Order: sequence, then C-alpha cells, then structure tokens
Amino acid sequence: MRIDKFLWSVRIYKTRNIAAEECEKHRVLVNGAEVKPARQVKAGDKLTVKKLPVVHTYDIIQLIDKRQPASLVNNYIIETTPQEEFEKAEMARMTAFVKRDRGAGRPTKKERREIEKQIER
Repeated sequence: MRIDKFLWSVRIYKTRNIAAEECEKHRVLVNGAEVKPARQVKAGDKLTVKKLPVVHTYDIIQLIDKRQPASLVNNYIIETTPQEEFEKAEMARMTAFVKRDRGAGRPTKKERREIEKQIER
C-alpha cells in the first residue's frame, strides 16, 4: 500500500494530497528513511511524522485501503510517540498565548512587536 494513502486512511492527514505533499517535503519517514508518496509500506514498519513542534512515531499493525472512523484507527496503528514530544507541543501552545483585554481589538504594530519579544524569551 502507498504511504500517502495509508496516512490518509488512518487519519494522520486530512487529505491524501496533503499526505503526498508532506512526503515530498521529507516530513514523513518510514523505518528512518525519507520517502516519496508512492513508497509501499507493510505491517511492522515504523512511521515518523514531523508535525512541528512534535515528531510523532507510529507502528503499523495492519494495512487498510479505505478511510476509517477515528474510533477504529487504533486497530491499524499504535502511537509510540514519547511523552516529551507532547510536552513540547504544550509548551509551544502556552508560550504562544498572549492575554488581551476583551474588546481591545487587534493589536497595533507596536503591540505586536512587544508580543513577539515576550514569545522569544
């Protein structure tokens, strides 16, 4: 089965086209090697998907050719992403949030610069 079709069918990417583009951008690895969208995968392969700031890792249990409901995805892949990766995402989410008063409108250019300085720290 093609890697782009598999990534779409287990709901890692929303469309097959996006999955193919991510493969072309070298954000998808199979067994540690960069792949093209037409690369064939099999049960037992290890997937690495870079959705920055998190690098997700999965083990393929079984192949499927049709998109599955989210509740059944665990029958086909196991997520083996370390907890540290999820903590990175949480930290990025928390540092990106800047509190603004309700009704204050959009920030001015000067306010945006100040916000960016706070985020960089």
